Amino acid sequence: MTIETPSSHARLGGHILVDQLVAQGVKHVFCVPGESYLAVLDGLHDGQIDVTVCRQEGGASMMADAYGKLTGEPGICMVTRGPGAANAMAGVHIAKQDSSPMILFVGQIERGMREREAFQEMDYRAVFGTQAKWVTEIDQVERIPEIISRAFHIATSGRPGPVVIALPEDMLTETASVPDAPHYEVIDSAPTADQLSNLEQLLAQARSPIAILGGTRWDADAVAQFAAFAERLSLPTAVSFRRQMLFPADHPCFVGDVGLGINPALLKRVTEADLILLVGGRMSESPSQAYTLLNIPVPKQKLVHVHPDSAELGRVYRATLSINTSPISFAQSLAGVQVPAQPVWAADTAAARDSYLAWSDPAPIRTPGELQLGEVMAYLEKTLPADAIMTNGAGNYATWLHRFHRFTRYGTQLAPTSGSMGYGLPAAVGAKRVEPEKTVVCFAGDGCFMMHGQEFATAVQYDLPIIVLLIDNGMYGTIRMHQEKHYPGRVSATQLKNPDFAAYAEAFGGYGERVETAEQFGPAFERALASGKPAILHCLIDPQTISPSTTLDKIRDASLKAQQ
Repeated sequence: MTIETPSSHARLGGHILVDQLVAQGVKHVFCVPGESYLAVLDGLHDGQIDVTVCRQEGGASMMADAYGKLTGEPGICMVTRGPGAANAMAGVHIAKQDSSPMILFVGQIERGMREREAFQEMDYRAVFGTQAKWVTEIDQVERIPEIISRAFHIATSGRPGPVVIALPEDMLTETASVPDAPHYEVIDSAPTADQLSNLEQLLAQARSPIAILGGTRWDADAVAQFAAFAERLSLPTAVSFRRQMLFPADHPCFVGDVGLGINPALLKRVTEADLILLVGGRMSESPSQAYTLLNIPVPKQKLVHVHPDSAELGRVYRATLSINTSPISFAQSLAGVQVPAQPVWAADTAAARDSYLAWSDPAPIRTPGELQLGEVMAYLEKTLPADAIMTNGAGNYATWLHRFHRFTRYGTQLAPTSGSMGYGLPAAVGAKRVEPEKTVVCFAGDGCFMMHGQEFATAVQYDLPIIVLLIDNGMYGTIRMHQEKHYPGRVSATQLKNPDFAAYAEAFGGYGERVETAEQFGPAFERALASGKPAILHCLIDPQTISPSTTLDKIRDASLKAQQ
């Protein structure tokens, strides 16, 4: 246990804050600078923390979210007041819905100016109140260690999430002699003996069980421990929406992901299961297929719900067995769980596995146009190292990554379950900043990329050789798809006129190349890697290629026929 160490001298509030971050183990800060927290920037000048200067606060907050996802420790973001804070909201919303630990520090007006609508004044408790686990403002310089310590505990315990702390400018320039707080400890509990006994009974009674893994509070050891349990039990195991890194895809029990574009055979299997072991996840709108997969409040399947936040248990689904613990603690307890010697569902697990392997094979997929994304995915599967980090934002292009890339390692996926556009590029920059030795590949649509495309400059500034696969179909494709479903033939506000993205990359000092055919992709990818620079491969696809299984025209025609 770390003992509090009193400071032997008075320090500026901004310096005290930085010292608290160091005491809590912070190694990195993502920021857009502002005059409202100059005293903190001055503290960082001589501090032991790496700083990434970003080009827009939304990008900075998304990098902090990515850090939290990769490490399990709070990602730290610093922005200035007013417009800076408003821009950062995008990353806070992601961290809330994705259960990512994050702390956002926001510069604030001087305390004596409150409620006059001073320059860039905001009430941060009101603005962020529904999107953060805790929002506060530090009024007394002496309380900085106390509040920072509390923020780390809140951000990491229970269901992780964002904390927002406003820093009045004049408070940061006051001095105090205060002790540093000890390093935070994540609060957790363990399953009880009765709960594990009940789990054993439910497994013994089951005939068609399935596990679905999601949420956060996992680590590599927990993933390995659950994989060993699944193998011992021949338990078919799926992952929730954009949580593929929680179970190795090369494991004989892995049967796919329960999210958007789900394998119909897996959907049927979950629907007909008699026992669902839901570990870490909330089974929210996307994995639950718009809340239709499980009946509310009482599912027809027996449900074992394991979640680190007691407030989540019973909130939507009344489980047969609720266990309030983290996936890490739950996975540690599974070695002692007794399982049937010869599970009656073993043959069904093998069939589900075969279905997944067929579903995730890009070889049979053919789409309009010369650039076949199925061939692109097949190339990447053969080429990328197992520990490559894959990032994406939102859009139909992400279907190719989530369906056809077989994640086998924990810590290799950065994808917003909140469906936020613009996330892929900042996440790739944040990942490469934290894991410089790993290959980092960002998938981005043309609309998605331009949301935070300026962060490519951040990659160049810090010599971060990420590779962006920019999938360009000249439209907001997902919205166009929904237009054709609901308003066929009435295209409105979804068309885009795009720049030359290869030239864009070169203008920033990176590597850029245009890719128009499947044959061009592999050599272009190798040249991008060899360049040692941040790179954009501008991949132009036929606008009809809206998904691996259909085209825009087919969607439109089916909708028109249904309306007749």
